[in-house]
Amino acid sequence: MRSTFRALGVAAALAFTLTAQAQTRWDLPAAYPAANFHTVNLQQFADEVDKASGGKLKITVHANASLFKAPEIKRAVQGGQAQIGEVLLVNFQNEWPIFGADGLPFLADSYDEAAKLWRVQKPMLDKKLAEQGMMVLYSVPWPPQGIYSKRPLNSAADLKGIKWRAYSPATARIAELVGAQPVTVQAAEVSQAFATGVTESMMSSGSTGWDAKLHEHVKFWYDTQAWLPKNAVLVNRAAFNALDKATQDAVMKAGADAETRGWAASRRANTESLDRLKGGGMQILPPPPALTADMKKVGDTLLKEWLEKAGAEGQALVDAYRK
Repeated sequence: MRSTFRALGVAAALAFTLTAQAQTRWDLPAAYPAANFHTVNLQQFADEVDKASGGKLKITVHANASLFKAPEIKRAVQGGQAQIGEVLLVNFQNEWPIFGADGLPFLADSYDEAAKLWRVQKPMLDKKLAEQGMMVLYSVPWPPQGIYSKRPLNSAADLKGIKWRAYSPATARIAELVGAQPVTVQAAEVSQAFATGVTESMMSSGSTGWDAKLHEHVKFWYDTQAWLPKNAVLVNRAAFNALDKATQDAVMKAGADAETRGWAASRRANTESLDRLKGGGMQILPPPPALTADMKKVGDTLLKEWLEKAGAEGQALVDAYRK
C-alpha cells in the first residue's frame, strides 16, 4: 500500500512539474485604468488566450502604468522586459513619423476613415516593427478627439496662454501653434493635473475625460472630431517565436477578435462617456465656426510639417489613404 501511495505521489509531482514547465507567463503593461474600455478588452484578450491555449500561456495585464509608464512600454517590449504591451502609437512619432499618422488633425476624422488609414498604415508598421524585433498584434482607436477647456472658447485665440496638456509630439505642436503653454501629462495623471491647475485644457476623447472624472474640474468639451489615435498591442517577436504553433495560433486568433471587439467598444465608449460627462455637469458642445476654421488651419500646418519629416514614405501613405 505504501509503495502504491509513494508511486502516486511521484506521479503527481511529475505531472505538476511537467505542467509548470509547459506553462509560459507574459506581462502586459498598459497605461490606462482597469475600467477603461481598452484595458477591459486587454483583459478579455488575456482570458481568451489562457482558455484557448489550455492554460499554457498566462498573460497578466498591468493597468494604469503600474509596471511601466506609457512612454516606456514600447522599449520594454522591444528589450524583452515585457513580452507584450499596449502603446499609444502617436507617442513615438519623433522616433518614426509613420507612428504619428493617426494623430494628424482632420486627416482621418471618423471611425470609417480611421479604419481606412489603419489598412494603409499597418503594413508599414509591420515592416518597421519586424526590424525592431516586434510585431503588432492588433490596434483599437480612441474615440474622436475634442477640446476640453475650463473656459468657454470661441476661436483659437481664446487658447492663448492657457496651460495645455500635451501627451504626444502633435499635441505639443498644436499648443505652440495656438499660443497655449504645453505641459506634458500622462493619462494616469490627468485628473490630478486638472484638479491642481497644472493644466486647464487639452485635446482628448470623452473616454479619457470620463476616466479622469474631468466633469469635476472642467465645464466645456468641444466636439472637434479632430482625429482618432490608436492604441496598438505589440509583441516581442522572440517571445512569440518561443511558443508552440497551437499557442501562437491562439494568440493570433484572440488578437483578431480583440481588434473587432475593441473597435465596437470604442464606438460605444464615445457615446457613453460623453453622456456621463454631460450628466456630471459638463457642457458637450459643437465647436464655434471660428474655432473649427482655426483648428483646420492648425491641421494643415501639422500635415505639411509631418510630410516634410516623413518624406516619400509619408507621402506614399497619405496618397494611398486618399485614393
